[in-house]
Amino acid sequence: MYPYYYGFDPTMILLIPAMLLAAYAQTKVQTTFNKYLRVYSQKGYTGAQVARHILDKNGLRNVDIELTHGRLSDHYDPRSKVLRLSNDVYHGTSIASVSVAAHEVGHAIQHGEAYFPLTFRNNLVPIVNISSSMSWIFIMLGFLVTPSLLKIGILLFSGAVLFQVVTLPVEFNASSRAIDQLASNSLITTEERKYSKKVLDAAALTYIAAAASAILQLVRLVILSNSRDD
Repeated sequence: MYPYYYGFDPTMILLIPAMLLAAYAQTKVQTTFNKYLRVYSQKGYTGAQVARHILDKNGLRNVDIELTHGRLSDHYDPRSKVLRLSNDVYHGTSIASVSVAAHEVGHAIQHGEAYFPLTFRNNLVPIVNISSSMSWIFIMLGFLVTPSLLKIGILLFSGAVLFQVVTLPVEFNASSRAIDQLASNSLITTEERKYSKKVLDAAALTYIAAAASAILQLVRLVILSNSRDD
């Protein structure tokens, strides 16, 4: 049995780096977005205009653009083929606005091209929605009842970890497409390209933190499972 000290689980130490990275990522994305939300693009296009232009240039005229509530709630819905942009992005003419809009269009382009990592991730969604919620039930029962249930919980949780890992190339590729589309369509200047990259790199940190957290949690659970077998 894995040793506990005065009720403290020493494997929790494994999660500290991920928690620190997650806190840093959230702070970084907020401060970077806020900074470049105040830096206006020289071209003067709104996020919605940029999105519409890139979509049309890539033959995606069937993809609609809608205004959505919330802050940094921007996303592409592959089921309804709708790009939803928050108010700051939809109406904004800042570097942050056009960068985020272009990133979400990157996902629409991925969908249109049947980009394999995106297709694979989308197919995982219904499975992960079930497995991620069920995993912790089995994990808790594994600690309370029998280790065999813990192993089932870990297997189910592995699906959520896989989803987080697959998300990384999807997001990195969407950002890369965004920068290329903004530059090739002359929607930003050469100087603004590096600012746009800073915005998207900051956003990418949140996905890296989520993946790191999931992986370290999985490692922790495997250690605990193995200790119960000893």
